[in-house]
Amino acid sequence: MGPSFDEMTLPDGETRAVYEKIARWLEETPPEHLASRRAQAELLFRRIGITFAVYGSKDAAERLIPFDIVPRVIGRAEWKRLETGLFQRVNALNMFLADIYGAQEILKSGLLPPDIVLNNPFYLPVMRGLKVPHNIYVQIAGIDVVRIDENDFYVLEDNLRTPSGVSYMLENREVMMRLAPDLFAEHRVAPVENYPDVLLATLRSVAPESTAGEPAIVLLTPGQYNSAYYEHSFLADRLGVELVEGRDLLVKDDVVYMRTTEGPKRVDVIYRRIDDAFLDPLAFLPDSVLGVPGLFSAYKAGNVTLANAVGTGIGDDKAIYSYMPEIVEFYLGEKPILKNVPTWRCREPAALAYVLAHLPELVVKEVNGSGGYGMLIGPHASQAELALFTEKLRTDPNNFIAQPTLALSTCPTALESGVAPRHVDLRPFVLSGSDGVRVVPGGLTRVALKAGSLVVNSSQGGGTKDTWVVDDKDCSATPPLPYDVSQAQQML
Repeated sequence: MGPSFDEMTLPDGETRAVYEKIARWLEETPPEHLASRRAQAELLFRRIGITFAVYGSKDAAERLIPFDIVPRVIGRAEWKRLETGLFQRVNALNMFLADIYGAQEILKSGLLPPDIVLNNPFYLPVMRGLKVPHNIYVQIAGIDVVRIDENDFYVLEDNLRTPSGVSYMLENREVMMRLAPDLFAEHRVAPVENYPDVLLATLRSVAPESTAGEPAIVLLTPGQYNSAYYEHSFLADRLGVELVEGRDLLVKDDVVYMRTTEGPKRVDVIYRRIDDAFLDPLAFLPDSVLGVPGLFSAYKAGNVTLANAVGTGIGDDKAIYSYMPEIVEFYLGEKPILKNVPTWRCREPAALAYVLAHLPELVVKEVNGSGGYGMLIGPHASQAELALFTEKLRTDPNNFIAQPTLALSTCPTALESGVAPRHVDLRPFVLSGSDGVRVVPGGLTRVALKAGSLVVNSSQGGGTKDTWVVDDKDCSATPPLPYDVSQAQQML
């Protein structure tokens, strides 16, 4: 792993153009003032009640995600290139999902081994041949990207099932505006606060074609004990829709209704934050008490839209991820704008041999893993952990991929010990509706608060930053994009 790309400072020690005002602010702000603002941020988040739970830990109590007062800054030209790459990737993912649940042309072509799709636990044969509203499978995508050099963003993973974190993006911005209005006044920061409006418009646009009048939308949550329940209630409030649990809905004659004090009210769109298996005990797990009996039948009948569609989880699979450059070219006839991180598929004997020989240098991930769990970071692993993963890889190589240990880019971060660089990633949120693909300029920046740590997940001790897309005086130096965004938006 080479030296990390410093997003604020050039190799010669000069400050990059988009960070010049941030650098001056950090120089002029006394350490005790930064410490005071950090404490104020924690107090604000605690009052708001923005928490998450870590399952399986000794201390599974609700926690605050640490917030860093120093924003992460991206120039508008850099953002434009990233945005265009996100449009391209999400379009390809939607086309891939429509194909594998339809004609399966990509499997017939031999580009993907059929078993990598058909034997995948998140591939649901019950979706085969089912036409989803407007042929859109992924209305809300969270695409995790990283920088490892000055030239490009790289996609680390795709999150298509129930991507979370947008509430932190919005709350981070509100808190930042309250705590650093002086810094805001010096920048033209692109807004993110219109995300709920854009999401609501997206959900309305994907209502079943038979919907009469204004579609009725609800947000379906597993309930208050879910780790992301705060976000569910936050978004329902911002969207102005009802937050419901499975018991609040009923299905009659393949139509979904919400129980109200005035009697049943028809539901047209469900923004669901429940995994496939728990959605409907009649179609999936029979002992699920979180879902709605008959919901999948109503979905098959075309009487309700589920966002995201059932069966999208296969798009999160890290083995599928390794084929994304080929998937983009297969469906769009274009080279991918956003690169993948180099990936070894351990299911392939030559790749497995390489991974086993270089395990102390690599990151190994379960193909269906998430949240930083079930992974090995070779350079930081003990001999016992290396031995355990060696056995896992030999026993079930199909369940793992490996990647180089990336030198994730760093941003300045205000810590108790002072301001220091820490590794970051970024999760932009991409919305796909019948009227096009959109992404608000910014996203959730996650930061590894421990010195040297590359794990940014909140469940593993990471924090978050506000992400600023700002005017960049060097925008004109950026080469033109080889991609037509308007064309991409018309491909769905």
